[in-house]
Amino acid sequence: MNKAVSTRPLRVLKEVKNMEPSARKQKILSEIVERFIQSGEPVGSKSLLNVEGLSVSSATVRNDMAELTEKGYIAQPHISAGRVPTRLGYRYYVDNIMKLKPISERGREYIRESLEENSDSPESILQSAADVLARLTSCAALATTPNGDDGRIRRISFVATGAHTGMAVVIASTGVIQTKLFRCDFLLTPELLGVFEKAFNDVFAGIRLSAVNRPFVQTAAAGFGELSLFMTAPLMAIMDACSNAARVRVCRSGFGKLMSITGASLAEAHRLWEFWQNDHDLAAMLLKTPQNASVAIGAENSRVELSNSSVASARYSAGSAASGVLAVTGPTRMDYARTLSVLQCVAENAGELIGELIEK
Repeated sequence: MNKAVSTRPLRVLKEVKNMEPSARKQKILSEIVERFIQSGEPVGSKSLLNVEGLSVSSATVRNDMAELTEKGYIAQPHISAGRVPTRLGYRYYVDNIMKLKPISERGREYIRESLEENSDSPESILQSAADVLARLTSCAALATTPNGDDGRIRRISFVATGAHTGMAVVIASTGVIQTKLFRCDFLLTPELLGVFEKAFNDVFAGIRLSAVNRPFVQTAAAGFGELSLFMTAPLMAIMDACSNAARVRVCRSGFGKLMSITGASLAEAHRLWEFWQNDHDLAAMLLKTPQNASVAIGAENSRVELSNSSVASARYSAGSAASGVLAVTGPTRMDYARTLSVLQCVAENAGELIGELIEK
């Protein structure tokens, strides 16, 4: 028993000793990642000798860098060059070493004021969010509108645009407003439009947007009796507006920055441009991102078009549920610590502003 007790401190000391090189290598990896992010130049062992908290010989630094290279965290572009981070190195840095860079009070004010300039609809807020992200990160930025799967009709209204033409306006619980023009063979008087509004709101208010399909509309029309003869055109307009309101749309900004910083070939640029213009594929990718802020690096991205890029994302919440995604796309040499801080700040403010619209 005494022997067992006496050997325990020795094991603890051995574990601490084994941990020490790991901590030192983390410091070296951190310096290589952060210096490469700032300069884009390979980092040599001599430049690390004066790093605070790293009081070791040049031989020790070289040995540690060799081991980090062997394990795949860093790479040497050519024999006489320093080291650069690999995807694995960036991944380890983001997950285990990186500390977020706080946004200054003035920076927070700038973000809030930029979003408030155009805050009359979720789309305008999110377009401003994408623009702000592109400016502050020097990367391309994306933002998805609130997910319409659980959206419901809040109100339907009508506007006369001519003697025989009108516009159906669908206001959703997500804050999204969609309009659709329609034409009738009969005169659209204010009194008739008032009848339409009351009748449609009695039936449609609170209905899920995705439920307003052709069978639902046909059933609703049958319930209006003789009045249904006048309702075909506005009913179809409402159905189309609901379909558009339920669809996730993507706001974009800064595609040119993405082209300039990733160094894509002409063929790669063409594929990336086609992907960038595809709302369906972009939304599908972004809506699969985790609930918490996250980073996908290089080949971790689900799309081959982004295999040489990194995508940092954060969800915004409007009310009680996560409603959509903000994302920044750039090179793997992205300033992850600052980018994630900016993303979270923009997401927080965008969610608050959209939430205020929804509650009105």
